[in-house]
Amino acid sequence: MNEERDPHTGEVIWGLQRTLGFRVAEWEENRAVIEMPITDGHLNRSGIVHGGMITTLLDTALGHAGIYCPYPGRVRKCITLSLTTSFTGQASGGILRAVGVRRAGGRRVYAASGEVLDGEGNIIAIGEGTFRLRSGSETLEGEPE
Repeated sequence: MNEERDPHTGEVIWGLQRTLGFRVAEWEENRAVIEMPITDGHLNRSGIVHGGMITTLLDTALGHAGIYCPYPGRVRKCITLSLTTSFTGQASGGILRAVGVRRAGGRRVYAASGEVLDGEGNIIAIGEGTFRLRSGSETLEGEPE
């Protein structure tokens, strides 16, 4: 299989990311920004972005906030234990931007919070989650990709 890589991060673009069309726009230890241009495929029958799309972006940004790995060819992975999303607005076009920040945690479990903004910088959702690092992801060095 010929793997596709994000030109900004070098990270492998996996199935859901390719399907939904989002990308990692910024990534550093304890913070991640995920961006997604809105397409017709993201809209519900009312013509606004489906809440599931917004929640997926939030989940991705919050999870990524705790798994940054600065070492080329190595990765860190997590699973979502809980996620809460509150919708505060809506969007129907432009680019969505999900910002996640790692807030606290220990060796295996961490908490993160964040928001999703529309193209004009208005907050359309806020959320928080708890995540568990997968085996091999406990240190900044992670594991081979």
